[in-house]
Amino acid sequence: MRGLRAGLAGLGAIMLTACGGGAEPPAPVGPDPAGLSEQVLAERLGEAIRFETISEEGNPDASAEQFAAFRDWLEETFPLVHEQMAPEIVAGGSLWFTLEGTEPDLNPVVILAHQDVVPVEAGTEDQWTRPPFSGAVADGFVWGRGALDMKGFLVMAMTGMETLLEEGFTPARTIHIGLGHDEEVGGLGAQAMAARLADAGTRAWFVLDEGGTSIREFPATGGPVAAVGVGEKGYLTVEVTARARGGHSSTPPRETAVGLLSRAINAIVDTPFEHAIEHPMDGMLRAVSADMDGFAAVAAGNPGLFGPVLRGQLMADDTTRAAMGTTIAPTIIEGGVVDNVLPQEARAVINLRLHPRDSSASALAHLRGAVAGLEGVTVEPIGHISEPPAISPATGRAWEIIAGAAAAHAPEGAPVVPNLLSAATDSRHFAGVADMIYRYAPLEMDMGDMARIHGDDERIRVEALPGMVSYFRTVIGEAGRETEAGRAQ
Repeated sequence: MRGLRAGLAGLGAIMLTACGGGAEPPAPVGPDPAGLSEQVLAERLGEAIRFETISEEGNPDASAEQFAAFRDWLEETFPLVHEQMAPEIVAGGSLWFTLEGTEPDLNPVVILAHQDVVPVEAGTEDQWTRPPFSGAVADGFVWGRGALDMKGFLVMAMTGMETLLEEGFTPARTIHIGLGHDEEVGGLGAQAMAARLADAGTRAWFVLDEGGTSIREFPATGGPVAAVGVGEKGYLTVEVTARARGGHSSTPPRETAVGLLSRAINAIVDTPFEHAIEHPMDGMLRAVSADMDGFAAVAAGNPGLFGPVLRGQLMADDTTRAAMGTTIAPTIIEGGVVDNVLPQEARAVINLRLHPRDSSASALAHLRGAVAGLEGVTVEPIGHISEPPAISPATGRAWEIIAGAAAAHAPEGAPVVPNLLSAATDSRHFAGVADMIYRYAPLEMDMGDMARIHGDDERIRVEALPGMVSYFRTVIGEAGRETEAGRAQ
């Protein structure tokens, strides 16, 4: 059993929960005809990082001058994209580009990225090897806030599009590029861009956004794995309130508000949501089993037969357990202000990350059911709610293009496995106007790089940049020429 536990350790570290499947890699397209070198691409990305495009929740005018300057830089750096794709500014700062296809009945493709970055925590600037907005190119990396999340993705995608247009690329299918300006604080820009499609009565064939990536040494196998996001979790926060008689602490009732609240929290935590090995986790296990050893390989390769054993092992680890179902996390508790006075009310805040099998409505009903026997307890949603979008398939032509291009640009032999994100992306706002949504950043990362996202010393490998350009050229070129799938009904 220890061998199985060791073999499965870390499977949830990047929230892998989907079915594998071999996609025939499309032939990679060369980086570009202009011969942009690693150094040129690195310097270009460094320039983008120097714009401090920091978004702030509740303050749409934050960094307005920096965003305006960045948009000017984009226009100067990618003139053909701006000339031929006529960008619209939506929601005050997002950019919506359109390259019309020759066959208007084909559903368009949408490539998403975001301009904004999170701030650097005040007082931590000296913990960075290079200044956080320096965009320095040194030691084989481009350094700075946004290098990974996600100006590297944005600049290389725009470079791929620009070089295709330089070659005279004319797609059969319309191509949209959407550059959100507030992804880190909710994504009103993405909502407005999705509304563009809805207002036109159009559905996207597929959307490609940030999310999964290629991990050099995946914990369960020790080898490379390319994880393509096929879904992401939703978000729900609830307030649990307990009410009881107040008064002097010398004569407490049998049930105080604080005691009642503690029972309510325990009842909720002790009534977990369903956690199961199903699509897409069962296929992910099969996909990585070939790179595992011993009984772990046998069990992972046959999840239907060894399901109970696998589930027990996966539930023992926090990350893999989270990948299998909706999570419950009490985060705030309040009640009382004086040590000898009984509060009449106590409250707790509980955050849930919703698995795609659940919804905010079903989750709220589940929580209320858990405390149904506790008189004086209420459970109400607070803050913003994000419903989990449906999991996209790991089959079909769109998957072949996305995953095939990932296979072509990942280390040789790396299995391509779909991925369920615990975090939220702008792509979720397209759930109502897209047939499929995929999330993949085409670069190789070490597990340690994960902590750099929103953390100190964010950086991206210079050597990865040409391959990223080639990846986007491959995906956009293949999708733009595809005429047998994604046709409007």
